[in-house]
Amino acid sequence: MTGDSRAGQGGALAPTETAFTLLVTSVLDYGIFMLDPGGHVSSWNAGAERIEGFRAADIIGKHFSVFYPPEDIAARKPHRELETAIADGRLEDEGWRIRKDGTRFWANVVITPSSTTPANCAASARSRGT
Repeated sequence: MTGDSRAGQGGALAPTETAFTLLVTSVLDYGIFMLDPGGHVSSWNAGAERIEGFRAADIIGKHFSVFYPPEDIAARKPHRELETAIADGRLEDEGWRIRKDGTRFWANVVITPSSTTPANCAASARSRGT
């Protein structure tokens, strides 16, 4: 999209942005969510809920490191991945992640900075196996 995607003075979404939002929120095979500059979850789709087990109300505002196993947190992996995504324009990783119920799952994760606010990032996760 180019230009201002807000329609009129009221800040309503333009039709293309509305369609895009509907598409992202309805995807079930991929968890798609936004992170603020500090790595806190700021949006959440139905696929993320299905894969990770968190409802939006339970995860928005929490740091994305909750998805990483303790050994990765101790090694500062979430912090390094966010820094790499911002510095290099993209980070892709496969590895263990943690669901809300504490079970592990193998995931392919992509973190990319937002084109409008590079300190904000979009993250997607896809479960591989169980």
